[in-house]
Amino acid sequence: MKKLCIGILSMLGASALYAQQTDENSITVRSESGTEEVIGLPEGMLSETDSLYLDWISKNYINIGENCEVNAGNPDVSDSVYIDRLQRIPAIIEMPYNEVVRKFIDMYATRLRQKVAFMLSANNFYMPIFEEALDLYNLPLELKYLPVIESALNPMAASRQGAVGLWQFMLNTGKVYGLKVTSFVDERRDPIKSTRAAARYLKDLYDIYHDWNLVLAAYNCGPGTINKAIRRADGEKDFWQLYNYLPKETRGYVPAFIAANYIMTYYCEHNISPMEMKLPEGTDTIHISRPLHLQQVAEVCNINIDELRALNPEFKKDVVPGNEQPYALRLPSKTMSYFIDHEDSIYNYKPETYLTRRSTVDIPEPKAVYHRIRNGETLGGIARKYGVSVSQIRRLNGIRGSNIRAGKSIRIR
Repeated sequence: MKKLCIGILSMLGASALYAQQTDENSITVRSESGTEEVIGLPEGMLSETDSLYLDWISKNYINIGENCEVNAGNPDVSDSVYIDRLQRIPAIIEMPYNEVVRKFIDMYATRLRQKVAFMLSANNFYMPIFEEALDLYNLPLELKYLPVIESALNPMAASRQGAVGLWQFMLNTGKVYGLKVTSFVDERRDPIKSTRAAARYLKDLYDIYHDWNLVLAAYNCGPGTINKAIRRADGEKDFWQLYNYLPKETRGYVPAFIAANYIMTYYCEHNISPMEMKLPEGTDTIHISRPLHLQQVAEVCNINIDELRALNPEFKKDVVPGNEQPYALRLPSKTMSYFIDHEDSIYNYKPETYLTRRSTVDIPEPKAVYHRIRNGETLGGIARKYGVSVSQIRRLNGIRGSNIRAGKSIRIR
């Protein structure tokens, strides 16, 4: 959906590819002939998991788990084991193995171990949402790991290219699939709405290409770019056969997706212990039809403001613009009855502090300006000095003739 900073890879043919990490943002792929090319990492492998949303979750709901062995080391795994494990993943989407895939797996299992543990804990929040939408549209459930490489499961994630949310929708694509974006609201950040939109988009792409790896590539760089690659390859529609015709920023996307599915399935085999996340208490929604600030709700209902933001990430400025259209506000279930009983008090709580957008404004009367006439001055000269007309000066001062007396003050405005 967004572009990645990826260098060109050498040909994927009979010769093997060898990969090594070059810096924090890329890896280098070397063919048997010695040619080296740089592959940048997907946004989800680069982004930090320190948004307000994930920071609040980590403080309130996450503990170190005990269901896997805690070990900082990553065990050596042979190619044959990697191949066998990938083939045992119950997936419709083809997940072949090569050295590029291995390098992405190794990166998740080494430098990004802590991020993987965090994302495994976030599964409790998001995977039910993803699986429900994918099942609704009869899509492969392994697509639930696409946001791992897109956003690292951060609904607040924003790329340098402008893609936003768990599924990293660009603005125009999001609008096509019904995601509203205004100064106050960004539905690309809404986990439920954006997931439904992503499922529809993925289904539409599959109806075009009938190849899931090509669908993933199109999700990354757009169907127009994929169509150009197909034409250049004389109609070939297999991702790996199109590989060298694809933009450099798209070639590592499918290997990264395969690696994400692998590490989210076989994390225990790499001694990664997922953090345990206690699910938040039940929630419910109420429709808001008036302007409302989350801080008003937080203070009157005694709810942590970060919790409210976590439950309602689509409200960019903490304001629910209910006067534009009704919006659903998500609250803890135990708070819902209190909100309903104290609704007027909530709306009327410090509106001058939290809702400063004025509906009307008075224009003050202009301040009167006077001029003391000096010897030799004329009405025309005075009018030019102040940028007004002679007729305005005459009208304000009741002057009929052209004679004016020095020392007298006259009103200019």
